[in-house]
Amino acid sequence: MTDVVRLDAVSKVYGKGQGAVAALREVSIGIPRGSFTAVMGPSGSGKSTFLHCAAGLDVPSSGSVRLGGTELAGMDETKLTELRREKIGFVFQSFNLISSLNVVENITLPLRLAKSPVDQAWLDQVIRRVGLDGRAGHLPSQLSGGQQQRVAIARALATRPEVVFGDEPTGALDTMTARDVLLLLRQVVAEMGQTVVMVTHDPVAASYADTVLFLADGRIVDAMSAPTADKVAERMTRLGAWN
Repeated sequence: MTDVVRLDAVSKVYGKGQGAVAALREVSIGIPRGSFTAVMGPSGSGKSTFLHCAAGLDVPSSGSVRLGGTELAGMDETKLTELRREKIGFVFQSFNLISSLNVVENITLPLRLAKSPVDQAWLDQVIRRVGLDGRAGHLPSQLSGGQQQRVAIARALATRPEVVFGDEPTGALDTMTARDVLLLLRQVVAEMGQTVVMVTHDPVAASYADTVLFLADGRIVDAMSAPTADKVAERMTRLGAWN
């Protein structure tokens, strides 16, 4: 499998001089196409910074980030915005839906912003895959939290992105609804060939991934294949200063 995202010696430092804080330190990793990767670590380990640098939302202090073969270094904000719109889907803890737009309008918003045509057959398939048949005309206020997150996932898939990044996508959901959303993410990887990278603090959520990356103090200190919730939870107790 080829890497859809590649970080080489990526560091991110906030501030200068004695007040400088290194959020990432020389991180090198490839995310294979068609894989589901979870990123875990204690608070302050660099999880969010890792996601932001990998997704082109933040610029590394040093190192290289490639997305689908495109080098992000040197891109201005306009080019980065275009790249994010065309090649990246985002799913956040807060669903970030527009309250005045219905399900279909929320899903197709990135396409309209990019002035791209809507592929109706693909849109219909995405709506069906995420289980929103019959809800297309509903407003967010008429949907449950789980249904709203399904709209957010469909919106992330609408542009056929290279990769979908999730930042605690189940953090605002109850356990039953969270399980349904995680099964859906697992399904889009297995059946649609999508690549998903998810930051989470939840060992159960991480257990749905193919691989879990563990961060501590800005470095990737371990990776686990075929994770289980118990194995992930046990590893989390031995990270950084607790190792």
